[in-house]
Amino acid sequence: MTFEIFLVAPPGLEPFLADEAREAGFSVRGTEPGGVILQGGWPDVWRANLTLRGASRVLARIGAFRAFHLAQLDKRARRFDWGAVLPKGLAVRVEVSTKRSKIYHAGAARQRIERALVEGLGATIAADAPVQIKARIDDNLVTLSLDTSGESLHKRGHKLFTGKAPMRETLAALILRAAGFDGTEPLIDPMCGSGTFVIEAAEIAAGLLPGRDRHFAFEQLASFDPDAFAAMKAVPAREPRFRPLGFDRDAGAVKGAAENAERAGVSDFVRFARAPVSALERPDGPPGLVVVNPPYGGRIGQRKLLFALYGSLGEVLRARFAGWRVALVTDDGGLAKATGLPFLPPGPPIAHGGLKVRLYQTGAL
Repeated sequence: MTFEIFLVAPPGLEPFLADEAREAGFSVRGTEPGGVILQGGWPDVWRANLTLRGASRVLARIGAFRAFHLAQLDKRARRFDWGAVLPKGLAVRVEVSTKRSKIYHAGAARQRIERALVEGLGATIAADAPVQIKARIDDNLVTLSLDTSGESLHKRGHKLFTGKAPMRETLAALILRAAGFDGTEPLIDPMCGSGTFVIEAAEIAAGLLPGRDRHFAFEQLASFDPDAFAAMKAVPAREPRFRPLGFDRDAGAVKGAAENAERAGVSDFVRFARAPVSALERPDGPPGLVVVNPPYGGRIGQRKLLFALYGSLGEVLRARFAGWRVALVTDDGGLAKATGLPFLPPGPPIAHGGLKVRLYQTGAL
């Protein structure tokens, strides 16, 4: 049995998630705003949750039918074969969205679907249930999906220290991919904060699966095979060729980043140290990637004072990092320009913490 699988991605980065899925051997059907469409079965759902670094959620599209009014929705929801995917008595929650349809009251539609689940399957409706059914009613077509992830996939289970304005692991992974990082070159983050870029880079270099230490909603579904999933997870780590390096002028951030790396099991593969940008030195070896998510002046720092910081960063990189590439994330083109670095045209806007940021990249300096 195959069906559509939808990988949720930050708008603007869908092509990079599609590339990751193709490289991992998934059958990619295309992209649409907010995600990537695959074709596959339940083992593909498990593997997508476990292995794809850039996906925020994995939705399994389990069925669809037409409904032009609530009575019809009620009748067809009761006929739907919920038992093929949900075990009896499972706790679930239902979310409904409606657009351009004769059924326009999402709350009333949700009640009909919930009633079908309770009376037909003995399900329990609970607001905190890890298994969520999403019903999208668009142009009178009801599309049913299961959120197979549970908690957002950026929650790898390791980052307890977050610091100020943290970047989600899924977003960091896609930015690394957009910057051409594949784990085979050196990487430095001169303003590492909680260490997200450095830890993601180390996991990529070591071949560690992003979902290795967490649970997923699909583990409660009727289709789940624990033995097959355990075999999927049995992937040994490899010794990275280079250790990603993280620096920050804040001692608390350096300590927290090191603790996050310890929980992720990559302490031996990374190095964190306290250092200001002005002290940044090129390590021995071949050129690699400098990736940095500096303050933007919105939630952290005053914009006027940040021009000097960005200028200092650019000066150090130009003077000491010949041959390296730079990937810088900011919501302020003026601050990016203040680095004096030869940036290529920036990437598309990316939602990050209530802001719209862009990725600014250089070729080899």
